Amino acid sequence: MAMKRDYYEVLGVDRSADEAAIKRAYRKLAKKYHPDTNAGNAQAEEKFKEVTEAYDVLGDEKKRKLYDKYGHVAFENGFSEEDYERRKSGMGGNPFGYGNGGMHREYHFNGNAGDMDDIFGDIFGGMFGGGFNGQEHSGYAGRGFSSGGYSMKGEDAHADITVSFDEAAFGCDKTITLQGGSGSPQTLKVHIPAGIDTGKSIRLKGKGNPGFGGGAAGDLYLNVTVLNKPGYERKGMDVYTTVDVPFTTAALGGEARVHTLYGDVECKIREGTQSGSKIRLKGKGIVSMKDKSVHGDQYVTVQIQVPKSLNPKARQILKEFQQAC
Repeated sequence: MAMKRDYYEVLGVDRSADEAAIKRAYRKLAKKYHPDTNAGNAQAEEKFKEVTEAYDVLGDEKKRKLYDKYGHVAFENGFSEEDYERRKSGMGGNPFGYGNGGMHREYHFNGNAGDMDDIFGDIFGGMFGGGFNGQEHSGYAGRGFSSGGYSMKGEDAHADITVSFDEAAFGCDKTITLQGGSGSPQTLKVHIPAGIDTGKSIRLKGKGNPGFGGGAAGDLYLNVTVLNKPGYERKGMDVYTTVDVPFTTAALGGEARVHTLYGDVECKIREGTQSGSKIRLKGKGIVSMKDKSVHGDQYVTVQIQVPKSLNPKARQILKEFQQAC
């Protein structure tokens, strides 16, 4: 059996390297040798296993201290510091009888699940489910690895979806058909959440690319584009519209009918209202995706209608009005 290489040498870092440097080195090497990008390359597979094993030790503060003090032997089955020191004291040498260049036993380690999830999440988008188990294996086994080799989550997929202004405002269920990687169409039922906006994504869990070796399928992310609605402009949760008000209503005051997403409402027009004035309709905007009880507002810009033609009587009255002012 080949001798294990020094873990610092495997990762290409000095023994004085800090945690961040070790993590950076591991990320670089794990990405380089990952089986997903080296399909059928047995040498890359072994390199990947080697750097992962090295990081499992050097990336854990307690394990690293043991390794720095005792080397690989610290992770042999049945090892304990007390027995080691006692035997070393009594035997005057290596308590396991191995020299620095001697043979070693194959050992199997428990990964730091939290840290490994974080690292693999950063590099491979959560491709692996966690650390390693403590069972013996020919390849890796455990979460993220199958007994016959490694398994991995499928890659996430992305597609575009277009929805109408009202579909985005109120939510709906849509049936869409996408062209799969194999060339065959895939029909999916998608729930459009109320309040979604252009640039947001809808995640369909497990609808991405298939996994490898029994791994879970990736997710499908639908990138949303919301179509325009004539007469409406959306800014976040707020909606902007306009209303045409007759000159006489603006001058004398009165009411004007305003269209909203929730039906028409009668708005009071104050006497002397100027063109460009805004009316705020509280709660008539878009619903919040986080809190369905919260809505944006609708802002209505008043546009004064000026008559394009006047009959003689109206013209005379308007002239009298001008002279009076």
